[in-house]
Amino acid sequence: MQSVMAQVAIQKKTVGITPFVLLILPIILLAASLGIGRFPVSLDTVFSILGSHVFPIEPTWTGIEETVVLQIRLPRVLLAMLVGAGLAIAGASFQGLFRNPLVSPGILGVAAGTGFGACLGILMFGEPIAITLLAFVFGILAVIGAYMISKLKTGSSLLMLVLAGVIVGAFFTALIGLMQYVADPEEQLPAMVFWLMGSLAGASYRELLWGAPLIVIGSSILLLLRWRINVLSLGEEEAQSLGINTQWLRWIIIVAATFVTAAAVAMTGMVGWVGLVIPHVGRMLVGPNHKVLLPASISLGAMFLLITDNVARAATAAEIPLSILTALIGAPFFAYLLRRTGGRWA
Repeated sequence: MQSVMAQVAIQKKTVGITPFVLLILPIILLAASLGIGRFPVSLDTVFSILGSHVFPIEPTWTGIEETVVLQIRLPRVLLAMLVGAGLAIAGASFQGLFRNPLVSPGILGVAAGTGFGACLGILMFGEPIAITLLAFVFGILAVIGAYMISKLKTGSSLLMLVLAGVIVGAFFTALIGLMQYVADPEEQLPAMVFWLMGSLAGASYRELLWGAPLIVIGSSILLLLRWRINVLSLGEEEAQSLGINTQWLRWIIIVAATFVTAAAVAMTGMVGWVGLVIPHVGRMLVGPNHKVLLPASISLGAMFLLITDNVARAATAAEIPLSILTALIGAPFFAYLLRRTGGRWA
């Protein structure tokens, strides 16, 4: 009875912002972002270029404008929204699963593993395809390693898993340092540093073709399980009393969120803070009910990373790495969360 009342309380605490707003704002921002950059394109020209592929519109724009909008900015804008949405929903799911508002998608070492894979690819091959593939593979291997370590000793499975993630993350972080130490300081080392700082400069339709299905499928699984994450956030005993197999559910969520995170980081490098900050912004707007929070996190994450990338590529002549901008926003907000929650689930 108590668990049912807690679930009802979660449902009632959904407030404030309509699904229409969260749907229409990213679309407006997407169109506006296609015109932003060191080669500005007016908004009506952007709509005309996009519409010309659906309706018979007489061209009033130059070939350069069409190339910039369709071949350079559109894949970058789509990738920014896709990665932002994926990291945000993965962060919100992990926070609900671990019942801790200070958890991020890299909690199980996936980000460090992905970073090592990318550095290894830069050191051994230097080809973008090999770098991305190795980054994704080692991100998955890092979580598998955390799982295997967590099973070495009995105890609280979630606690052991988090501790194993810390161990794996530290191990791969050390390996990243080793890769940088032995790398060629003229070419390989700068490439590693730039990749680890995160960027969408190399966005292409080819990356979207392989990365989008992984993020979309993983995010769809999390969306289908969002009401069950509500039950898990109440505690394991309460979830089991409602007839839920918590072990299987927990690993389905972890696998889905891991694939989303690994694919996102493999395509863009380490972009921090999105999976930590955005779910909290979502809770402030729509409340803690994951049935509403996860879709809201998708919308907010897509907008946040797209706005950040717009600033990164348009603010200065040299592109600013994404991790710098996200940290400038995320670190003060993280300090605020620590002050408000003391590290506890609110």
